Order: sequence, then C-alpha cells, then structure tokens
Amino acid sequence: MENPKEYEIKTGCDRGLCHQAIGRQDRQLNTYDWLADVPGNTDTTDLVEVQFKHTRKGYYHNVNNLELKKGDIVAVEANPGHDIGVVTLTGRLVNLQVKKANLKSADDIRRIYRIARPVDMEKYHEAKAREHATMIESRQIALGLGLKMKIGDVEYQGDGNKAIFYYIADERVDFRQLIKDLAAAFHVRIEMKQIGARQEAGRIGGTGPCGRELCCATWMKNFVSVGTQAARFQDISLNPQKLAGMCAKLKCCLNYEVDDYVEAGRRMPSRDVILQTLDADYYYFKGDILAGLVTYSTDKNIASNLETISAERAKKVIEMNRRGEKPESLEEDGLKKEPPKPVDLATQENIARFDRAKKKKKKKKRLQ
Repeated sequence: MENPKEYEIKTGCDRGLCHQAIGRQDRQLNTYDWLADVPGNTDTTDLVEVQFKHTRKGYYHNVNNLELKKGDIVAVEANPGHDIGVVTLTGRLVNLQVKKANLKSADDIRRIYRIARPVDMEKYHEAKAREHATMIESRQIALGLGLKMKIGDVEYQGDGNKAIFYYIADERVDFRQLIKDLAAAFHVRIEMKQIGARQEAGRIGGTGPCGRELCCATWMKNFVSVGTQAARFQDISLNPQKLAGMCAKLKCCLNYEVDDYVEAGRRMPSRDVILQTLDADYYYFKGDILAGLVTYSTDKNIASNLETISAERAKKVIEMNRRGEKPESLEEDGLKKEPPKPVDLATQENIARFDRAKKKKKKKKRLQ
C-alpha cells in the first residue's frame, strides 16, 4: 500500500475528490475541474479562464508561465489598461470552454500580466466602491434624456479607467448622447452592453421556487427560448405567476423534461375520445403522462364517478367501441370498481392526544 504522504505529493489530494478541482465555490458559473489531479494537466495549454464580476468571464494566455491555480487573483490585459479577475479554471478543460464560448478571433484572447499586487488591489477596491453610485446616477441621466432603457448594473475595470454599463431595452436605443453625458460625469471610458432579462437574473443571482440557486447563476450559459407549449405538454397549470421565473420570463426548467413528456404522451389516448360502457359514457378528466394513467368522469364538466385506468386499457376500450362493442366497465375484464371500505374511526388515533399530553404536564407542574 502506498504511503499517504507520497499519494498526496503525486496528486495534491489525500482522498476522495481533489480539493484543487473545487476552488472558489462562491463564484457564479463555477466549473468543477475533474482533471485537476491529473499529472501534467496544466502543461497541455497556457490558456487560463478568468472570471470578473458576476457571470463575466474571459480567456487569457499565461505567457509568463506563472504557477496559477483556482482562486488566484490576477491582473490581465485590457483595452485600455488592465483588469483584475479571479482564476477559475486551468488546464485542458479551458480549451473546451473556449470552444463553448465560440470566440471568433484569436485576438479576443489576451495575456495575463501578473498576480495582483497590493497596489492593484487598492485601485480595484476604489473602482468597485464607485459602482453602485454610478449606476444610480446613470439611471437618472438616462431618464433625463427620455431613453426607454434600464441600466441594470455597472462594472468598473480593475484599474478604474473603463466602465461597462449593462442595460435592458425592448427596442433599439440611440445612446450616443448618453455616452457623452456619462463620460463627462464619470471621466472614464464608457462601454454599453445590452443584455436580456435572463442574463440580468444570472448576474444578480437568487433562489428559485425549487429552493436551489438559479440555474442561470450557477451553470447555465446558453439560453434556449421557452414557450407555453412546453407547459401544455407536461399538463402544468398555465398560471403566469407559477410559470414565470425571477426574470419575469418563462422558467428555463420547463424545457428540461419536455422531451420525456412528449415521448410518453404519444402512448396516451386522445382527450377528445369518449369511452362508452354498458353503464355510462366517460369523458377525459386528467392524465398522469409519466405513470401512463388516465382518469375519466361520467360528467363532461365536473368530476363525477371518477375512474382511473391505464392508457393501454383505455386504448382497448376505444377499439371495442369502434367495433360497436361496449364493456361492462372500464376496469380490466369487466370487473367493477369495489366501493371504498368504511373507515373505523375508533381504531384511528386521535390527533388531540398531543394536546392532552401537554395538559397533563402542566397539571403536574402545578401540583409540584
């Protein structure tokens, strides 16, 4: 058996998942580097993924051969000056991330200058401290110009020489005068960047109704259009308040399982077909697509004499009706549904017994 210390020297881990792969989990869109403990992983490429404020990421060449790992704060090349970011990925996986980012030109990949110095961090914190006040004032300037846009966030470059204004607009906006006014007010280079409502939610972050952090703030980078048809396939109530996410758009998770529901829905009987038996006619009431169960009612508008059968049984009844035959009931082999057995209340425990126990404890305390 190998010595644990020797194993730790070889892989950088003592047991289980490598801690180097996890890095800073507080960063949005964090990528687990499952190749972090592979020998020679960082020697395969000099590309490094660097993350800035919220979900903004960039890819840079480590031309100075710095020993970088996840969590290192570095100064990178920018136009103009330099920017400050956090290393979030190194090694072979960066090549895959670059392909996923679909960078059109090699000029988009700049250089890493150095690990951030104390002087760099001082300028960085000074620039970041101005972001909120700049955002509030820029909104007032845009409102004064009568522009139909919302400035959702402002991000200063690490050296404070440039500011990116993220805005949302339904229509095309002529912000040439706005750029002049912003440059005169803040004395920095201005860059306007339009984002969608889903991207804004990803930048801000938050918790969804499922209790987990938003997908757009944790792992989702590409947004696919979501339609109400996805909710119809899954028999979800078309309630705008429940279907909308934090961005006020349809939830992205509506698309996650829709393919399975479409495939399973092909095995379900048509909703418009009426099932006829010797006793009554049955109308479609509801269905459990994944379980393959269908519930029918003897009344077309309300729930009455509900019968739940399998999709296969429903199709058999439909075939019998087409041949002019009517089964005795919807159940298999003409078996009728047994009526529910009466509940013996005497055998059930009374929930009030918990209150009785509390009263007994109170009486004992009084007697003591």
